[in-house]
Amino acid sequence: MVILFFIDGLGIGTRGAFNPLDGLEGAEPLAVFQDEEPEVFLDGVLVRTDATLGVEGRPQSASGQTTILTGINAPALLGYHKQGFPNKALLEIIEEHSIFLQLKRAGVEPNTFANAYTRRFFDEPQRWVSATTAAMRAAGMRFRDLEDLRAGRAVFQDFTNRMLIERGEDVTTRTPEEAGRILAGIAREHRFTLYEYFITDKVGHLQDMERARSILKALAEFLRALLSNVDLRRTTVIVTSDHGNIEDLSSRNHTLNKVPTLIWGAERERLAARINSLADITPAILETLAGQVTRTI
Repeated sequence: MVILFFIDGLGIGTRGAFNPLDGLEGAEPLAVFQDEEPEVFLDGVLVRTDATLGVEGRPQSASGQTTILTGINAPALLGYHKQGFPNKALLEIIEEHSIFLQLKRAGVEPNTFANAYTRRFFDEPQRWVSATTAAMRAAGMRFRDLEDLRAGRAVFQDFTNRMLIERGEDVTTRTPEEAGRILAGIAREHRFTLYEYFITDKVGHLQDMERARSILKALAEFLRALLSNVDLRRTTVIVTSDHGNIEDLSSRNHTLNKVPTLIWGAERERLAARINSLADITPAILETLAGQVTRTI
């Protein structure tokens, strides 16, 4: 089993007053810095991963996420980094190369996106869709909703549910530890599980140090709870990001920093040797899971 835990806008920064991870108690394993080799929680390994993908300019969300979820170097094909939501060209890449579709073709099932969607997503036409939504649609997969969330079968992108409560939704708050246990439970029922968290990128653009430190601490608690509730002898957990941002609040722009790919589980060393850039994430996952299928036939 593989869990891909995607964090939007988290790069590897330097220590200093503009990095909310510097000196933040309880930030392990997210507290990774340039020119330092960390001892990663639960024997995980760190890969300092290229997000620029050989294309000039600051990495952006749409093209970076497309690359992560397909294994195709989207900025190189476009000739530029695409911000925001995928455009037509990126959607065409996802429709053909979605990680969910590639796994399905390889006979690796069941797979899931653990995030819950609100009623608005189902009821109103969407002018723009995220790379993760497009990747799900490409494989014809079911989207989780707030009923799943209330039943403990989904996790919202704000895993505490506070954003939903502020919107008037009938849900209860969750601690990071509760959210981690629920995500681990979802993952136990699937060969591949994707979870997406993007508040980091939003807060990075706001340059809000207090908020940044608060969400990073809670996010680290959530990740540690997930890791403590899965069997790492049978499960590989991969954390990665599409570009830097929140690690340097001196600017509201994305950074050119490498991003942390953190890997846990029995396959961690082999996977770490396989990954250099964002374009290597999906191929590494496919090799791991498709290889497991081959070994059982």
